[in-house]
Amino acid sequence: MERLLSQEEIDSVFRGLKDQGRQEDPAKKAVPYDFRRPDRIAKDQLRAIHLLHDNFARNMASSLSAYLRAYVIVNLVSVEQLSYVEFTQCLPSPTCLVSLAMKPFDGNAVLELSPSLVFPVLEMLLGGTGRSSAKITREITEIEQVVLDGLYRIILHDLKQSWQSVTQIDFTIEARETEPQLLQILAPNEAVVAIGLEVRIGENTGMLNIGVPSITIKMLRQKFDQQWSVRRTESTEEEQRHTLALIKPAIVQLDARLQGPTLSVEDLMRLEAGHVLAFDYSIDRPVNILINGTPKFRGQVVTTGRKKAFVIEEMYKVVE
Repeated sequence: MERLLSQEEIDSVFRGLKDQGRQEDPAKKAVPYDFRRPDRIAKDQLRAIHLLHDNFARNMASSLSAYLRAYVIVNLVSVEQLSYVEFTQCLPSPTCLVSLAMKPFDGNAVLELSPSLVFPVLEMLLGGTGRSSAKITREITEIEQVVLDGLYRIILHDLKQSWQSVTQIDFTIEARETEPQLLQILAPNEAVVAIGLEVRIGENTGMLNIGVPSITIKMLRQKFDQQWSVRRTESTEEEQRHTLALIKPAIVQLDARLQGPTLSVEDLMRLEAGHVLAFDYSIDRPVNILINGTPKFRGQVVTTGRKKAFVIEEMYKVVE
């Protein structure tokens, strides 16, 4: 028996289809874009910056150890992109903050040294041990800032040397501040690449933070690509010595073999006592010595006492 749908039931079906079409609207899958944030830096470029400052951390640890005459460890903790206001909000207050010019590029970078490191370093530079357990949270004085100039000189020298693999940048101090909010060198929403390093000097541990404007790093994108695309065809003497030191303990297998003709299994089964096999290998013909199955030298098998030995006469040459 056929059933007729009422107008209300028909409208209900069409409303359901309409709602279903709205749920599958591709526009709903779009990701909201925050116009307050600039374009993100590519992940491969962030990895390159990570490797660059990892090298900077090793060089600075060596330089500060010699300068302070103390055992210094520097570890790269993080490399991330933040807005300038987020970067400054992560810094302690008061702290030791400097603005760095980046000649020949426009704009300024920021370098922050944690107070938990500044005052032990000042004590060590003035003849103390730097082991005081007292926690000092005051601002540093102008005289103390002058004493720290030698420390900054070493840090900026190593930073410049690390960036030379990408481009030449001359880092110089332009301004000093103790409150992060008062160092307004960038717009609050402008992006910076924040590099965080953990510095351990004796029993004291603190952070060294560097903020580089993202716009400057974007300008160097091509130089970063050139740096990692170029492959050196020849290794340096230092790399060769390092590689040799790594492979010296390795064990290799040496074999000296007389190469002869092949023999079928049928002929092999017919062999009896008194048969003579001709190996077609003259006494004067040199024997190959194989290292892990690869021919390397030519020479002769000899005896030394009750043992067999091998006299190397020449390098093995592959006939093309």
